Amino acid sequence: MLERYFQLAAHGTTVRTEVLAGVTTFLTMAYIIFVNPDILAAAGMPRDAVFVATCLAAAIGSLIMGL
Repeated sequence: MLERYFQLAAHGTTVRTEVLAGVTTFLTMAYIIFVNPDILAAAGMPRDAVFVATCLAAAIGSLIMGL
């Protein structure tokens, strides 16, 4: 079903490769969401505001890449 809908073979990929890429991207974004505010808070920026900005930037960037 996924092969027919997304034409994976025509794009030179498999379901396993795409799932692995999705999990890798999710884990990277989860890491960034928690590490980035700590780094910028050490530079004097407010941690809560940086956390929200990081979450919004990650969500918008993911939506742009997905669409």
